Amino acid sequence: MLYAGCHLSSAGGYAAMGRTALSIGANTFQFFTRNPRGGRARAFDPADAQALNDLRRAHGFGPIVAHAPYTINPCSKEPRTREFARETMADDLKRLEFLDGCYYNFHPGSHVGQGVKAGIAAIAAALDEVLEPAGKTVVLLETMAGKGTEVGGRLEELRDILDAAARTERLGVCVDTCHVSDAGYDILGDLDGFLAEFDRVIGLSRMRALHLNDSKNLPGSRKDRHACLGEGTLGLETFRRIVNHPALRGLPMVLETPNELPGYAAEIAMLRGFSE
Repeated sequence: MLYAGCHLSSAGGYAAMGRTALSIGANTFQFFTRNPRGGRARAFDPADAQALNDLRRAHGFGPIVAHAPYTINPCSKEPRTREFARETMADDLKRLEFLDGCYYNFHPGSHVGQGVKAGIAAIAAALDEVLEPAGKTVVLLETMAGKGTEVGGRLEELRDILDAAARTERLGVCVDTCHVSDAGYDILGDLDGFLAEFDRVIGLSRMRALHLNDSKNLPGSRKDRHACLGEGTLGLETFRRIVNHPALRGLPMVLETPNELPGYAAEIAMLRGFSE
């Protein structure tokens, strides 16, 4: 089963996103939990969450992905910034408990000069604080491009966070194709090699979702500029191999390409055409 979707606006509520996904041929999607450049969240409606659960069951949706706002940085050197990240993540996770089969994805953060080890320790501590023992939502660390002082540009950094966190069973990884290429992993020429390295360093069972994005940058550029599928340095054949790879089938594959809904619909149809 190919679970293909895109990033959708949550402005109309949960069920509205499900209906929009159906209208463009998607059977998964991603959404921001709140203003991605701020911190404000819309009023929560449990009935709306249940309506989305019902719609997804009726139409055979796969897991969906909630994305934390870009403004959180759990490994900042500023105490108030770290506190804001923990408060935001804790509130998001309380809301997401009402959604079935939903992952919570976040950018690990930037250590801003403290060093990678200090950043990893702070991220793990934040996860220990926000993950309730009885919660069901799995939190995903996103692979990063490695620009500046980002944590997560190397697989080893994500593994160290997973190892340091107490509730490691509630954690996984979301692989962003643009990010890993920009970080220097050769998914264009050697997808199998990348997956073998991921399995060796982290374990393929930890990979729970994919962001499918072409890149405007050369591999190893340590930048982060997404391109539409086939319009960047990765090319369409890379994505054909991804959707057909036996190790990746069944994972939600979410587009974050620079598109509006018609463009997303065309890319989703293309991915389905690739699927053998």
